[in-house]
Amino acid sequence: MADSLQQLKAHIESSLKDEVISASIAFDELTFSIHVDQLIRVLMFLKEDPETRFQSLMDISGVDYPERTSRFDIVYHLLSYTNNFRVRVKIAVDEDTPVASSIGVYPTAGWFEREIWDLFGVMFSGHPDLRRILTDYGFQGHPLRKDFPLTGYVELRYSEKQKRIVYEPVQLTQDFRSFDFMSPWEGAKYILPGDEKAEGGEDA
Repeated sequence: MADSLQQLKAHIESSLKDEVISASIAFDELTFSIHVDQLIRVLMFLKEDPETRFQSLMDISGVDYPERTSRFDIVYHLLSYTNNFRVRVKIAVDEDTPVASSIGVYPTAGWFEREIWDLFGVMFSGHPDLRRILTDYGFQGHPLRKDFPLTGYVELRYSEKQKRIVYEPVQLTQDFRSFDFMSPWEGAKYILPGDEKAEGGEDA
């Protein structure tokens, strides 16, 4: 398996010298980072080349790194039924740069791209129907971004008076919530690992 992955890695790197930024094998899985503007060319090659034959797009996932300029990784998970291989293709993109839709290569990308747009806010140019898929159409923001508040911005309920669903700003019953994540055994004479107060040890 390891030798086969190495051979596949070498073949793809030699065939896509200008498109591939880096390649790695970890835990028997092959991952390529590529230039975002070369995505469609790379996917077409991986699908059609006789030595790769990645016929199926299994998933597209997103990862948010807010501290980076290109804060999002978009990861394509491909499967070759012919060769029994999986591969990940990664691109890095910022909030404003659209990614080319891969529907023309893998039609299953349609719903995956809608999900990425809905939850992360990454645009896909050329998508025929880019709209929300998991949240409702009036939802504000993108809930899988790491700067999105856990409580959200609005809550919805059914209004008996108005006979419809209404949106209202989130109202917390506590102005401030503070959790020190201490053990519930506050009276214990010993401190469990990780339970130390920030200051004062046992006496805090």
